[in-house]
Amino acid sequence: MEHSEIKFAGIKTSKTELRDIAKAWIVISLAFALAFSSISLMEGNVSKIYSRSFLVMFGVSLFTAGLGFLLHEMAHKLVAQRYGCMAEFRAFDQMLYLALILAFLSGFIFAAPGAVMISGMITRKENGLISVAGPATNYVLAAMFLGLNFAFPGLSILFLTGFSINAWLGLFNMIPFGNFDGSKIWAWNISAWFGMVGVGVFYLWKL
Repeated sequence: MEHSEIKFAGIKTSKTELRDIAKAWIVISLAFALAFSSISLMEGNVSKIYSRSFLVMFGVSLFTAGLGFLLHEMAHKLVAQRYGCMAEFRAFDQMLYLALILAFLSGFIFAAPGAVMISGMITRKENGLISVAGPATNYVLAAMFLGLNFAFPGLSILFLTGFSINAWLGLFNMIPFGNFDGSKIWAWNISAWFGMVGVGVFYLWKL
């Protein structure tokens, strides 16, 4: 963990964490902008990356995907700190490159930009609850964006994109292996895992 601690709005962080969050935020937003603009080598239209519509979608992604990514990781961090752990986000550079390359080549999003690294003694249940906090936050954001779309239909490009991205982030993170949240939730409580997957499937079915 970084020793040069910074406190921001009561949250313990560091320059390294803030740098990694900014880096992951930009790359994930760019990958989602490419996917939602249907720009890829497979489509044969990469020149559209210079269009005004792509710039608009990048701005939308910075807000919607960025907010979903940031609050997902901060939810992990805050719950971990509640259990007395040190917790900081670290970007995985190789996964950021992979996300960008896949989006550019095929329009597919592989959203695993990094993880909150936790140091401390926790139980399997506490680890499961820390892991639930991230995708649950995405599901809440998805519901909020969907509600805002009904209230302000003129901004549907913003709110429906926010709904789609956060529903996808929540469900994607339920993959039950590797370093994904789903593997830790499955190890703690299989019923909780099925419940979280069910919410994500329901959201995507609503698209």
